[in-house]
Amino acid sequence: MKIQGKSASGGIAVARVRYVAKREPIKKLIVSDPDKEIQRFDIARNQAADQLAQLVISTRATLGEENSKLFEIHQMMLEDLDYLDAITSKLQEEKVCAEYAVQETAEEFVSMFAQLNDDYMKARAADIRDISERLLDILTDRISHVFDTNEPVIMAAEDFVPSQTARFDRSKVLGLITKGGSENSHTAIFARTMGIPAVIGLKESLTEVWDGQLAAVDGSTGEVILNPDEQETAEFQKRKQKELFQKNELETLRGKPTITKNGKTIKLYANIGCVADAAVAMENDAEGIGLFRSEFLYLESQDYPTEEVQFKAYKAVAETLAGRPVIIRTLDIGADKQAAYFDLEEEENPAMGMRAIRICLTRPEVFKTQLRAIYRASAYGRLMIMFPMITSLWELRKGKSIASQVREELRQEGIAYDSDLPIGIMIETPAAAVISDLLAQEADFFSLGTNDLTQYTLAVDRQNHSLEQFCDTHHDAVLRLIRITVENAHKNGIWAGICGELAADSELLKFFLEIGVDELSVAPSQVLGLRKKIVELNL
Repeated sequence: MKIQGKSASGGIAVARVRYVAKREPIKKLIVSDPDKEIQRFDIARNQAADQLAQLVISTRATLGEENSKLFEIHQMMLEDLDYLDAITSKLQEEKVCAEYAVQETAEEFVSMFAQLNDDYMKARAADIRDISERLLDILTDRISHVFDTNEPVIMAAEDFVPSQTARFDRSKVLGLITKGGSENSHTAIFARTMGIPAVIGLKESLTEVWDGQLAAVDGSTGEVILNPDEQETAEFQKRKQKELFQKNELETLRGKPTITKNGKTIKLYANIGCVADAAVAMENDAEGIGLFRSEFLYLESQDYPTEEVQFKAYKAVAETLAGRPVIIRTLDIGADKQAAYFDLEEEENPAMGMRAIRICLTRPEVFKTQLRAIYRASAYGRLMIMFPMITSLWELRKGKSIASQVREELRQEGIAYDSDLPIGIMIETPAAAVISDLLAQEADFFSLGTNDLTQYTLAVDRQNHSLEQFCDTHHDAVLRLIRITVENAHKNGIWAGICGELAADSELLKFFLEIGVDELSVAPSQVLGLRKKIVELNL
């Protein structure tokens, strides 16, 4: 039986399935002594904190410093007042047992995150589930040995939380398959870091019946075959050998410049969505970060993230890149990325509404907080600022004016920062592309956000899957706008890159290099593969 899922981590695996069943729901139990349940919960919370402290240490050794920080965040989540208040409120007012209070609170918070349109924030539901499962294991005295195995297996479940994935023995767990999941989740990131093939989104096709049965997994294509025959098994083994050969071939390009056969050099950067991704970018030999989506700090918070919280995140990425450039896109909230505390008005067409730079310019106090954090972090690495959703010259000038105010404040306070920090913009609207000759006189660089540029040029909602046939990413209008933008950038002495999905489009690669695109920014896992294609080109 062949099932098509979504790729989360590339690679080939053939082994028997170990299905991890979902925990049975905890029944509602009314107690006579709520204070005793509160005490039980506090004890469990302290034990969970001790376990996470150990997990931080072990993960740092196996998955690196950046990935271990996830569990430091889990430690902080155990202190989150919203989470704790919701649990204690149930214990005091509803007089339920501690296990039930934790279970119900987890479901409420997970549901809240799942309703967000942003994939990254949907993935944060796994963190809530993770710390809640840990608390439930302690409260119910449940010790799971399901992840311990002496034989090669493919782990299967409805989904895995990050702490479960971090426990996997790479020599025994050959692959992961799940019903749900997200390619942006930390579970997926850990799988990629550990080199474990992973396929998500198998939905109801994946059941407990799979337990013990042979499966073949192609993490690159998302293909899974249950009980493959001899011919299919042999085919997957051939794929694995080919994959190993290609992987070894790509390794020879590590540390080498990205230059075509005829001497055209191009910068090859990576797109990242959180601090932990920076380590993955380095592991894949990215020459820099072409797009750091800073909105994750806002989307995963219940309130506006403080300057200090943002500073620590930007500083961590700057230090991880060790002198390589990091382009931080200022907050891009709005449209499909909503945070309730922004209290944005409901809009009939949010993709064209109050979002990105428009929020920053109308709420300068929020913008200045982020800019202060970025400038402070610039003392620890090579940072650049990029404004999204620019459509007019005055927007760029206003953004730069606010940045200038921030620099002056920091100077007066005696706080170190990079006074030469470049400020660029995303070209993601037809308006910006058409006036790119004017914008290039004010910006230090351009980065083409081809996802939105395509959407706005073709008047096609990219969130509407029924319109896929009308969303032609190779449309002449889109390509002409890209060409015009690059030409205008060069005429005015600045560079132009691409950070949208088209940057990894092999069919357009030669076109991009021929029109003079200076930089391409792609998912970390695509860096070495794209470098190979570039060095084989002769323009």
